[in-house]
Amino acid sequence: MKKVVIIGGGPAGLTAAYALCRAGVSSVVLERDAQVGGHARTVAYKGYLFDVGGHRFFTKIAEVERIWGEVMQDGFLSVRRLSRILYRGKFFQYPLKPFEALWKMGLFESAWVALSYLRKQLFPLRPEDNLENWMSNRFGRRLFLMFFKNYTEKVWGIPCTEIRAEWGAQRIKTLTLGSAVKSALLPARNTHRSLIEEFRYPERGPGLMWERMAAKLERGGQEVRLQSAVVALKRTGFHIDAVVTRRGDALEEVAGSDFIASMPLSELVLGLDPPAPPEVQAAARSLRYRDFITVALMIRKPDLFPDNWIYIHTPEVHVGRIQNFRNWSAAMVPDAGTSCLGLEYFCNEGDWLWQLPDPEMIALARRETVSLGFAREEEIFDAAVVRQKKAYPVYDPPYRGHLDRLRDYLRRFENLQMVGRNGLHKYNNQDHAMLTALLAVRNLLGETHDVWAVNTEEEYHEVQDQAQPTAE
Repeated sequence: MKKVVIIGGGPAGLTAAYALCRAGVSSVVLERDAQVGGHARTVAYKGYLFDVGGHRFFTKIAEVERIWGEVMQDGFLSVRRLSRILYRGKFFQYPLKPFEALWKMGLFESAWVALSYLRKQLFPLRPEDNLENWMSNRFGRRLFLMFFKNYTEKVWGIPCTEIRAEWGAQRIKTLTLGSAVKSALLPARNTHRSLIEEFRYPERGPGLMWERMAAKLERGGQEVRLQSAVVALKRTGFHIDAVVTRRGDALEEVAGSDFIASMPLSELVLGLDPPAPPEVQAAARSLRYRDFITVALMIRKPDLFPDNWIYIHTPEVHVGRIQNFRNWSAAMVPDAGTSCLGLEYFCNEGDWLWQLPDPEMIALARRETVSLGFAREEEIFDAAVVRQKKAYPVYDPPYRGHLDRLRDYLRRFENLQMVGRNGLHKYNNQDHAMLTALLAVRNLLGETHDVWAVNTEEEYHEVQDQAQPTAE
């Protein structure tokens, strides 16, 4: 009889347990936090609800779609997508609408953008191995400097020349200046592809999905243990025997026949007992992550702006993105006369921003909200701070070599599979994270799938064919 130990209670870990439950296989989910959902959890503060980042529900994966329906049933809202860029005090639609953008930029700036784009079509930058060259070739150097460079470097904390081009290929392949112009001129063409304009969202935030799934698991006999941090994985050769968890001050061993892990790849490798070879440990220590802080501000004003979120390209402020949770769902705020903004600050654990005490972090968010014109100081009446470690895997120049070494080493384990964003060190959406878990379970049941290959296609997650409006 199999007993599967699942490390991590986010979308990947819970989906693995859900698939095992349907197959009649026993599992236990170990989650280090006090609530399920991982990066997709919803935080509650005095009746206000806010995401740790924004999480929309759209997918091209039929099985994921079916699971969402089984768990949520009629609990989804249909939300109209609106996101804009704030640059030099002006709002620009995202993805960029070329004629609107050119109009707002003025004749001189528009001509410069057009000439810059044409120049890169004739004389593209080579090699196209970093994000700066990759994006400059698709948007032109001028547009890249205006709309992409500052924000991208806010998010990642490193120059665009140090970010691998494959991140852009994975996230924004079809969004080029040329395709945007064609879409504007020929909107009825069946070959047109665009970002989805509508998505589904749980009425009380994405955490509702994972809380309901955890409840279904427990009713089905699966165990979900909260505040159980995995600190070591005991092994015999390339066979995992048990994991060691810490709950408060107590250590406990949890044995199993098979193990599925969505915990950060570097932490798992460094937690092996006996330890991995020195060169493998070195590769694990070399993987980099980006952390972020959400400051939720409660504001006595119902209509701040119409967007779901705004990208802040203004270099004078530290905030990178602002979510307006009232515009995701009215149920996210308990008082119809108020709003809740989520200001997102991208940082590295241990840097000056991460170490700011909560009162100073709140003061910074208040100042920047006022300076950007979204609220007056006297309208902000409360705030909360949430810090999220290892939110994004960093695609720096050496990461691929380190990741390949770790993947090749871990593939030698006969009863361990990695899943999810952090488990695979891949910038996946939650539906791709769920797919990795489903494939891992199928492997346990006798099939053969390469979980590491999920979402390696160079196609942006959110594009759809206009001829197939229900594909999402």
